[in-house]
Amino acid sequence: MFNVPKYEIIIYWSKEDNCYIAEVPELSGCMADGKTLKEVTENVEQVMREWIECAIEDGEEIPVPKGKLMYA
Repeated sequence: MFNVPKYEIIIYWSKEDNCYIAEVPELSGCMADGKTLKEVTENVEQVMREWIECAIEDGEEIPVPKGKLMYA
């Protein structure tokens, strides 16, 4: 097991799904959900590990964390 790099994580409440959603913008398609903030945080950390493991297995480059992204 490895430490997950420090990527920006955006967490918001989804009324439609009745749960929190976490998105990792720097890892395309990397998302998780959870009924509590603790649960969504644990879930997104696991999904980030799996995303990175799959990228390594496929020989793809792992993005370097850029920190807070600026939006226009």
